[in-house]
Amino acid sequence: MSQITLPIGPQHPLLKEPMALRLGVEGERVVSAEVEIGYVHRGIERLMQDRTYLQNMVVVERICGICSHAHATAYCQAVEALLGVAIPARAAAIRVLFCELERIHSHLLWLGVLAEAIGFTTIFMVAWGEREHALDAMESISGGRIAHGANLIGGVRADLTPDLAVTLGQALRNIEQRLGLFDDLVERDRSFHRRTQGIGLMTRDLVRSQGVVGPMARASGESFDVRVDAPYAAYSWLRPPVPVTEEGDVWARAWVRVREIRHSLAICRQLIVSLPEGPLSERVPRRVPAGETVIRIEAPRGELLYYIQSDGSDSPARVKVRTPTLPTLMALKRVLPGLQTGDIATVVAGADLCMACADR
Repeated sequence: MSQITLPIGPQHPLLKEPMALRLGVEGERVVSAEVEIGYVHRGIERLMQDRTYLQNMVVVERICGICSHAHATAYCQAVEALLGVAIPARAAAIRVLFCELERIHSHLLWLGVLAEAIGFTTIFMVAWGEREHALDAMESISGGRIAHGANLIGGVRADLTPDLAVTLGQALRNIEQRLGLFDDLVERDRSFHRRTQGIGLMTRDLVRSQGVVGPMARASGESFDVRVDAPYAAYSWLRPPVPVTEEGDVWARAWVRVREIRHSLAICRQLIVSLPEGPLSERVPRRVPAGETVIRIEAPRGELLYYIQSDGSDSPARVKVRTPTLPTLMALKRVLPGLQTGDIATVVAGADLCMACADR
């Protein structure tokens, strides 16, 4: 049977961001795969060298519209490490609160994208509807729906007042009321099982060799989670549970994320009732001492790494960002060959790619 090249993208209904797949196909079977990225490259790392550390707060939040707070948190922690500043306990807790709300909305967005890719339009509508509660909660606290602007170098700007705590608690209850539907989808829906179980298998060895992180890795038996293995901010006393399974397919990735949504809801409630008293931030100098640092946090998609080099001025000499999507793309080239063409959408949507993060 002759082989043909099946191009997908860079603009295509399957992809929510521009990325090109070049698939070698024999009949209905994928035999080779190439990934082409770079369509949304904005030169952000270079731009940050021409702006002050304070001005870069706006830039890092625009690397990704889904995990903007994660990028701001990693950047702030890197600068604070160079300054030798420890932020107040209340600020650390509020940072984590936003991190977990962002994890909830990111996972619900992913679940909706996956559901739509395999024909579960109702689940798509419900998941994205519940995501609105998380976005509304973050907007009510910070004033920002996507770019929240909650972080400052030295702490946070947004505070959780008693009235806002009530609003947040109601949003968490609204989301939890629908979790049973998502549990049923993952645990008992036969159609969902047929479309996801045994599809897009990623072994633990492949995860380790390609450096895959986050829910993708935990769905293949790799338990690493920065929140637990290298705790930061308020995670040192929260110690969230880490759901892990070894199936390594698209179904396992859905199972992990639904469990993580439930755990994130519990963390948010814990923070509401035990939020430390005290200031929101520490005053910090504009100039950062010369040196370099590497900081990592657990973004919704996995380990997010920031490297910052300072030359002693008020602007960074070098900033390097390593996002979770890059190793996933490398692994995807290994996973796609052997699939039936009808399963391509399931695997690509199930990979939870963020091309804005990867390209920058």
